[in-house]
Amino acid sequence: MATFDVIILGGGPAGYVCAIRASQLGLATAVVEKEKLGGVCVNIGCIPTKALLHSAAVANLVSHDLKGLGVEVASVKTDYGVAMKRSRQVSEQNSKGVEFLMKKNKVTVIKGMGTLLPGKKVKVGDETHTATKAVVIATGSRVKGIPQIGLEINKTTVISSDEALFLEKAPPTIAIVGAGAVGSEFADIFNAFGSKVTLVEALPRILPIEDAECADALTKSFKKRGIVVMAGAKVMKATVGAADVTLELEVAGKAEKVTVEKVLMAAGRAVNTENMGFKEAGVQLTDRGFVKVNLATLETTAPGVYCIGDVAGPPMLAHKGSREGVVVAERIAGHKPHAIKYDNIPSVTYCHPEVASIGMTEEQCKEKKLDYQVGRFPFSANGRARASNETEGFVKIIRDKKYGEILGAHIVGGHASEMIHELVVARENESTVEEVDLAVHAHPTLSEAIAEAALDSMGRVMHT
Repeated sequence: MATFDVIILGGGPAGYVCAIRASQLGLATAVVEKEKLGGVCVNIGCIPTKALLHSAAVANLVSHDLKGLGVEVASVKTDYGVAMKRSRQVSEQNSKGVEFLMKKNKVTVIKGMGTLLPGKKVKVGDETHTATKAVVIATGSRVKGIPQIGLEINKTTVISSDEALFLEKAPPTIAIVGAGAVGSEFADIFNAFGSKVTLVEALPRILPIEDAECADALTKSFKKRGIVVMAGAKVMKATVGAADVTLELEVAGKAEKVTVEKVLMAAGRAVNTENMGFKEAGVQLTDRGFVKVNLATLETTAPGVYCIGDVAGPPMLAHKGSREGVVVAERIAGHKPHAIKYDNIPSVTYCHPEVASIGMTEEQCKEKKLDYQVGRFPFSANGRARASNETEGFVKIIRDKKYGEILGAHIVGGHASEMIHELVVARENESTVEEVDLAVHAHPTLSEAIAEAALDSMGRVMHT
């Protein structure tokens, strides 16, 4: 039995960042983790997926006609297995990096499954550890199937993103159920490695939480590459065989069948709350199964118990969990951290072209009956994009007509994931579109498209 100031259940992006900050503030800190440090993101999520996406981008680049760029490639052969092994190496390097950070910051790592007990205690195996100040729940989430229609993950013909990251080769045919960020990214990957991909989404469009224009742009790009996009398609039944799966779909009132070698389930995640003693310790859950938290403090219904990351509720994003980890650590240490602006957390889909956004969509602005103006600028009119042969996509900024407040911003195109942060910082500091324009943007850069979109929202666009 050991005593710490803070015990954190879970060593993912929320938990390990919380541990680092707590230790920096002088708190004796322990992290309980049954798997590798880094959680889903580092080991079977964000990091290995992005490594595969980079391989996919290179494959797409060299597979197209490069003569116009002064480069000739005799032949192109892709190997998903090799790309997979590289992604595992990248993942392992990151996980070991988290181990190093724990040692560097003198955080105790307790290996095993943790169970919460009343009175800020945590049981791991036969040992019970006590937190004098707080316990932080950061148990994360996992993939889920749809067993009621026959789509139970069997890890062979019906797989999740977990299994997809360990395949030795790309399947000849694959259907991806769920066209959010995860589904769209894997559609990009498998298409680049030669699979015939069918992307199935029950809602009217892919990337359903993104602005409609962005979703439409990505749909057109995917279709151009040969990806079959079936939005508004409800899976009614699945017949799972030893070597293939047949999906029976309802699309626009019509019945359709799709038979593929593998189905990848990307339709949502389930949070990890079962068999961890939460109820017995006084931690209540919401109707949706998340841990019930006070968003102002991130405290649960149990005294001295906090909750961060996926298990604390949407958005289920690594960077959101990490920020919550910092805020909770500072609060436990007696500081008064800035409240998290949950409406200013960027969303990114890392397929090609990338899709990145912040704030409200135009649809949300219409629903709220806001008086707004939209500014757009296509990368096809941007000098750097032309020079780099990355003219697909656009920047879209939605501003409040009266005050120039940036209500939302959306980018589709190369490097959108990096460019969005100019607008994240602008919104965090309540900068207006006029102030975005006042910042001189280097020429030629893709970021000039942001300044031009800001100008367009004021009716002053220069280069279109």
